Amino acid sequence: DLTIPATQVLLARGGMGGFGNYHFRSATNRTPRESEPGSAGQKRTLALKLKLIADVGLVGLPNAGKSALIAALTRAHPKVAAYPFTTTRPVLGVLSDGPTKIVLADIPGLIAGASHGKGLGIRFLRHIERTRILVMVLDATSSELARDRKILTKELSSYESSLTTKPLLVVLT
Repeated sequence: DLTIPATQVLLARGGMGGFGNYHFRSATNRTPRESEPGSAGQKRTLALKLKLIADVGLVGLPNAGKSALIAALTRAHPKVAAYPFTTTRPVLGVLSDGPTKIVLADIPGLIAGASHGKGLGIRFLRHIERTRILVMVLDATSSELARDRKILTKELSSYESSLTTKPLLVVLT
């Protein structure tokens, strides 16, 4: 996990280089056009995963108002519509107040079972790991606010128990 700037990791060793033109020069052959192949290096197939880094992560059920909130607070232009899963990939926005800048991440809606691969959640829960603060966005018109919050809390803890120790702010939209 590369979390510290300028961290270096050796993933595969390169091979030894062969002799090049310089090695074959002589008094009569000043510009040789010869070379020898070097030895092969290691080959690896890697799957790298980028985890979004933001100060604040907006989490909530689909259509809870996360995209509308980030659009109102920042200059981000997420797609806002009245149907579930309008946001299909995380959207970043920067909230600036003078010299202070806060990066907000709009995470696509989580549903029950997201931590086990249901819906879009499993692909985006890893981005939540890299936020400092979680803002749980709940729809104020929902008749079951307690159930909605319980679903979100359960999905966050099922994916990674450390997510429940992050500072949490609940916002009703």
